[in-house]
Amino acid sequence: MSIRQLPDTLINQIAAGEVVERPASVVKELVENALDAGAQRVDIDLEEGGIRLIRIRDDGGGIAPEELPLAVSRHATSKIASLDDLETVATLGFRGEALPSIASVSRFSLSSRRAQDAHGAALQVDGGRVGEVMPRQHGQGTTVEVRELFYNVPARRKFLRAERTELGHIEEWLRSLALARPDVELRVSHNGRPSRRYKGGGQLEPSLRLHETLGEEFARHALRIDHSGAGLRLHGWVAQPAYSRASADQQYLYVNGRAVRDRNIAHAVKLAYQDVMYHGRQPAYVLFLELDPARVDVNVHPAKHEVRFRESRMIHDFVFRTLQEALAGTRAGVAADGAGEMAAAPMPMAQAAYGAPAPAAGQVPQHLQWTGAQQSPLGLRVAEAPGAYAALYSSPSIRSPQPSSAMPLPANDAQDAIPPLGYAIAQLHGIYILAENADGLIVVDMHAAHERIGYERLKTAHDGIGLTAQPLLVPMTLAVAEREADVAEREAATLTELGFDVTRSGPQSLSVRSVPALLANAEPGALLRDVLADLREHGQSRRVAAARDELLSTMACHGAVRANRRLTIPEMNALLRDMEITERSGQCNHGRPTWAHFNLAEIDKWFLRGR
Repeated sequence: MSIRQLPDTLINQIAAGEVVERPASVVKELVENALDAGAQRVDIDLEEGGIRLIRIRDDGGGIAPEELPLAVSRHATSKIASLDDLETVATLGFRGEALPSIASVSRFSLSSRRAQDAHGAALQVDGGRVGEVMPRQHGQGTTVEVRELFYNVPARRKFLRAERTELGHIEEWLRSLALARPDVELRVSHNGRPSRRYKGGGQLEPSLRLHETLGEEFARHALRIDHSGAGLRLHGWVAQPAYSRASADQQYLYVNGRAVRDRNIAHAVKLAYQDVMYHGRQPAYVLFLELDPARVDVNVHPAKHEVRFRESRMIHDFVFRTLQEALAGTRAGVAADGAGEMAAAPMPMAQAAYGAPAPAAGQVPQHLQWTGAQQSPLGLRVAEAPGAYAALYSSPSIRSPQPSSAMPLPANDAQDAIPPLGYAIAQLHGIYILAENADGLIVVDMHAAHERIGYERLKTAHDGIGLTAQPLLVPMTLAVAEREADVAEREAATLTELGFDVTRSGPQSLSVRSVPALLANAEPGALLRDVLADLREHGQSRRVAAARDELLSTMACHGAVRANRRLTIPEMNALLRDMEITERSGQCNHGRPTWAHFNLAEIDKWFLRGR
């Protein structure tokens, strides 16, 4: 067969196969064009899930009449002009493929007017055949109509789903856009009826847009994140571990304002939640990563769903450490005052929130005070709990050194504020601690709480010692793939830091002379293969740390108080104080909640009080 030049219409239809997957793809491309044109309001009219009609109207800058035919020709754009522009793309669109691709598989019309023009102009395109530019009355901005999508490509049209399904894909993408652009008003109608409106404007608080898009429950459990460093900024919201999902349906990531999917960052988020997420559950988050456009390549996917970072290892580490530190601040008791503010400075917030005077005469009842005779074998340092409490929650003026004796603290040192988890009043069925705080009732699962406290202490102690290597009596030969052997040779220093002494003994074999001492009884071959896989894919590995944490978690679980163990009131209070100062104490080692809070308003509803 001879080589031939394909006609433009066929070229555009081939391109449409990459750019236009379904009606939601058309809405995405056209709305992004509107935003790049400076629109502050975008109206989206749909019929039959976008299959019959998609009409996008905006109030942006508009298009000159003589440029309308150019707008629907391939690779024509106002957004880049050189390779330097491509390497620092700051707009949502830049290839100039969307309009010609869409026009080639639909009955397409484009109308527009700039602010300085006396009247607008319109252009019709039917299945890729471009008509003449005609004058048309039009307000400032642009209107794009796409009718009968894939009418001339029946095979593609057969792959479209039901009307409700296609509409759902459009609504989900608009929800994602609304989270990223709270300054833009979005109005959606379907089959002639208004279906959705996202209010816009500079006065709209981003948190209000969070309510609009993801609901009150997500907003109530959201932790505000905002951290900068190394030329990077990560901000947005992550849900507390107690608010988890069965699927990844509430995971939104934006890089320089562009919604993307990135396995590297998704892996970093998963690792950050590893210690606090219940097995099989998915975290929820809305994260915005900002960096120099020159450090990220957005031209790696036809639909621009993916990006490539020049320093992916640093990005991974930055996201992981930022989220890990934020989640470490989810101490039990802090969320009772509202989760949305706690990520930046949880302890000072707790001081401010619980600075109200205690009930009665402002004194802790006698039966709640600590004495030397009330020590217990729980290992919770009961006598030191009042000092820890005073250091965390008293005002700066009274943070004087605490006496070393086990006598009760004077009333004005630790008793002029009620701690977040309050004071214990009873134990229920030998399982739960009931406590009263300033706002209502606190219920604590004592085994789960003690397990987390012990686990965090074990990790802290082991981190102070560091990973030590245990030599093997006989070096172990491990058969691996050649690329795994290459990674082991290249990352020898990293493996040494993790406790492995590994040398390459052949093209597809490794010689292992030592393994991490704490994991000596585990299967070292499988662990090392997993570590090598992580190093190859992500440039780093936490497999050893995860295996260590799993072992320490088991030790903490066996060492925690068991059900039906009767605790004294001071023991319960010591446990509550330790929860307040322990990182991640809102969840046990397996991700289950350790405590629950019921305010007086909720309790009043149980008994219909005030009605």
